[in-house]
Amino acid sequence: MKCKRSSDGRKLDHHTLQVMRQQAVKAAREGTTVASIAAAFGVSTRTVFNWLAQFAEGGQNALLAKPIPGRPPKISADEMRWIAQAVRDNSPQQFKFEFGLWTLSLISELIKRQFGKSLALASVSRVMKLLGFSVQKPLYQAWQQDTQLVHEWETKTYPAIKAQARAQGAVIYFADEAGIRSDYHTGTTWAPVGQTPVVEVTGRRFSFNMISAVSPGGEFRFMIHEGSVRATTFKEFLARLMVGASKPIFLIVDGHPIHKSKLVKDYVASLDGQLTLFYLPPYAPQLNPDEQVWAHVKRRVSRQLVQSLDDMKSLALGALRRIQKLPDLVKSFVSDPLSTSTQQDSERGA
Repeated sequence: MKCKRSSDGRKLDHHTLQVMRQQAVKAAREGTTVASIAAAFGVSTRTVFNWLAQFAEGGQNALLAKPIPGRPPKISADEMRWIAQAVRDNSPQQFKFEFGLWTLSLISELIKRQFGKSLALASVSRVMKLLGFSVQKPLYQAWQQDTQLVHEWETKTYPAIKAQARAQGAVIYFADEAGIRSDYHTGTTWAPVGQTPVVEVTGRRFSFNMISAVSPGGEFRFMIHEGSVRATTFKEFLARLMVGASKPIFLIVDGHPIHKSKLVKDYVASLDGQLTLFYLPPYAPQLNPDEQVWAHVKRRVSRQLVQSLDDMKSLALGALRRIQKLPDLVKSFVSDPLSTSTQQDSERGA
């Protein structure tokens, strides 16, 4: 967004102000912050919020040089500013709502409670989009998570591990375990409006467990296991991981007891430094990119009609082997564990 600054917007002619208003609203709808827009046009944030309020009420006509006369905007500039700050900086519980997510209905109720004004949900949606908000799927974080430990891992611990790996010529892997069940389903399907679609599935329940490891270089290893994953199972996976390893391996895992068992520690010690385990902070699965593997596999398996354990294993193996053939997909898991956009692009191009 480029424009000429003005020290006082009141000195501008009506046509210039109209263009400024239109450009400011366009920038806001594209996600530019109100503060940035105000700085770019040389006006106050209150002025920008006022333009947004006018647009929310009257659309493009409200931005014209000679606005069509009529009632003032239902939501004022100050109220727009308050709504943006309230939703951005607070959870619904902080306003004594029971629900934990900001929905249009909840925001509408908040506006009514705070300002005594009733807005249609379509109007609330328009206001939120103007304020730079969008509907998003949230990341859920365990309340037990220590944010300081997570920050330390991201800024100090993991960079130190990468530096140590470079110095020793080691390969870094992230490993994790997950189970998959026959009654896990996800995804959407098109159907006539008002007719909820029904997909027939088996009523039988069966499951198995998977262990895998991903590296920033795009390498991927996995193992399928029926029954509970115990220390002996994890040791077996480590042994398979070491087969053909020409460089030391730095394996990053969570703090599950099986990863710290005496059996596993003794096995690692027997390898004379060829394998080293590092542990993630507690309750921080978002730091382990191997979680993306399970989201990928479960999504692909759950979209198929599974009739037996063998069917499910065959589908899972197919998904896991497909990942092995797509090193760029594996790299995308590790480069940005919190984003699935690269992963989805790879899927669409496959």
